[in-house]
This record gives sequence, structure tokens and C-alpha cells, in this order.
Amino acid sequence: MDYVNRNYRNRFRRDRWVYFTAAYKETDLCIGIDKNSWHPDIPVFCRQYIRHLRTEMDQWIIKHPGYAGALVPYAAPDGAPQIFQEMAAVAEKSGIGPMSAVAGAVAEKTGQALKKQFSIREIIVENGGDIYADIVEDLDISVFAGTSPLSEKTGLHIESAFAPLGICTSSGTVGPSLSFGKADAVMIVCRDVKAADTYATAFANKIQTTGDIPECISQIRQRHDILAAIAIKDDKIGICGQFELKLF
Repeated sequence: MDYVNRNYRNRFRRDRWVYFTAAYKETDLCIGIDKNSWHPDIPVFCRQYIRHLRTEMDQWIIKHPGYAGALVPYAAPDGAPQIFQEMAAVAEKSGIGPMSAVAGAVAEKTGQALKKQFSIREIIVENGGDIYADIVEDLDISVFAGTSPLSEKTGLHIESAFAPLGICTSSGTVGPSLSFGKADAVMIVCRDVKAADTYATAFANKIQTTGDIPECISQIRQRHDILAAIAIKDDKIGICGQFELKLF
């Protein structure tokens, strides 16, 4: 499967971005920097940063296993690292556990740190299908949906005027992440990548069959902090929001 070897990363445009990967423990990032902003020290700084970030997170989680295992909103206690406080806040909106936002949170923190350190013009950080994008030019992005015939055939035209933003995808049929649904993919776009991440999981949980897509999209429309969404199950798709549907 593509997600095992992350072959979808080979589809990224090489004319616009310089790409590199950075991994530590479960964190496995693919990062694109616009060519004019590229500096050879960026990968070294990035790998040091994610190691430091993950070490801080892991040490805290060991002492607070209830937070890590929660499947419903769980408040971060006083003194928790900021990343856990932010994850808990968005999980209150989605109604599920705060760790549902962890991939997006790590992508966001890494992207912000790199941009600050190197004055980068454009950056995208992909973390297991969850993307933090700080762009100044529009971006076309397809949805990877496993064995669905719609996989990588549909997507969104992301307008740069809304950046920075998060583009996150959850699936019940692809990848190792916990899901209680059977959606092939639910992609959510929000200005806050952590919110996009937790919403993607929450709404993917709601889809068991193709018949669940209309109600799922109806519920997504009621969330004013969601900019756009795509839901895919088998050969059926639902879409809503600000951005134009893109066919590939």
C-alpha cells in the first residue's frame, strides 16, 4: 500500500519545492520549501527540532497516560506544554480525544519553527497525510483514499489567501491510525491545522457506508471553522466548502 512506503510523496511538484524528510520515532515528516528560500542547514535544524519537541512531549505523556488514552475531550492540566493545551482545546470542538490532533500539531509547530528560523517564503509540512501549509501561491492537492476508484483522482484547489492553514485526512481503511469508521478518506481544511486533524478523525468515524456521506457533509457544513471538506467511501464522494473541486 502507498501509505506504508509513503509513495504518494513522490507526486509532489519538484519545480516549485525542495523536499526533504525528517523522522524521529513515530514522527515522519516530508517538508517542502520553496526553491528561493532553500538553505542547506534547514534539514539539520528540522531534525534537531523534532527530536527536541518529541522528547518534551514523550516525557510529559509518560506522566499523564490518561491524556494519551482519552477518546473523548480531556482537559490538559495546569503546566502542560502548550502543544497539549492547544490539542485539548480543538478536541473540545470535535468531541473526541486530544491525541486526534497530534499529527497536525507537530506539523504546525515544525513549520512555524522553520519559517521563523530561516525566513521561509512558502512551506508545507506533511505528517502522515496531515498537512500544514503556509503558502503565497495557490496549491492543488489530491485525496489519497486507498483502494477507492476516486483515490488521487479528486481533490481541492487551495487558495493561498486563506493560508496558513491545515489540510488533514483521516481514513478507516488506510493507515495505522485509530478510526471507528470505514471511510476511505475524509479530508478537512481549516485555518487551524490541529482543528482540521481532529475534525478529520471525528467525521471519518461517522462513515460506515456510502449512505452516511450526505449526513456527514451536512454536519460538516454546520462547522463554521471548517473551510472545505471531501468525504469518500468506495465510489461515492461528498464535498462542501470554500474551495473548488479539482479533478486529476
